[in-house]
Amino acid sequence: MTAEGNPPGIDTTKPHSARMYDYYLGGKTHYEVDVQAAEAVIATVPFAGAMARANRDFMIRATRWLASEAGVRQFLDIGSGIPTEPNLHQVAQSVAPEARVVYTDSDPIVLQYAQALLHSTPEGRTTYLQADAAKPESIADSDELHATLDLSRPVALSVNALFHFVPDEWGPYEILTGLLDRLPSGSYLCLSHATADIDDPALAALGREVEEIYAKGGTALRLRDRSEVGRFFEGLELVEPGIVMAHDWRPEPGRTEELEEGQPSMLAGLARKP
Repeated sequence: MTAEGNPPGIDTTKPHSARMYDYYLGGKTHYEVDVQAAEAVIATVPFAGAMARANRDFMIRATRWLASEAGVRQFLDIGSGIPTEPNLHQVAQSVAPEARVVYTDSDPIVLQYAQALLHSTPEGRTTYLQADAAKPESIADSDELHATLDLSRPVALSVNALFHFVPDEWGPYEILTGLLDRLPSGSYLCLSHATADIDDPALAALGREVEEIYAKGGTALRLRDRSEVGRFFEGLELVEPGIVMAHDWRPEPGRTEELEEGQPSMLAGLARKP
């Protein structure tokens, strides 16, 4: 066991997607059962760790762009996951110290470590809200959100690596619409999503194997193709370069990417609400 103690309400007998993601990123908040499941994924897709890091780097670049280029000063991060530095507020506040961030997750293990998400700059503010993304009203109507964000001003909604854990029967598009409808014009959507829509048929088949590994651990993983991911951005104005693999979204000059040409990460994009 590498996670500290055994917090109440946390099942350590089954692998958990957030703890597996922590393992991919080289974190310490996971258990042996998570390591075993994550290693099964890595045995199937050896560059799974690089994919996770590419997704994390996308969040960092997109948040920096939102704060610096788009002038956004309010952020709502849903499905924030286990804190891994730099966290979203650290990136945003490094550009704009007055930036305000609300983190949301329904997972009790995230609540256990949420204190790491609350170390704001003096000029800004960060808040953690335990709420279920499948119930948008529990987020949009919360006192914590309204005490931190002004919903008459633009908000960047970040839902990275979230919706591939929302099966079709839960209505993922309706959930997102319910969130975006509460945000004013000029707000942004930042989204990344696992996909099996890959030119290499062999790699696409491996994605289905990964779905099965997660399913055996009790977690639904729904890989979606490019058109399905594109539906999340309907009615919004995509920021260049559009919906691309996470590591291809405005890569930083001079940085050596871990993924080789042809290897996927996640489909990712950033879009403005008109």
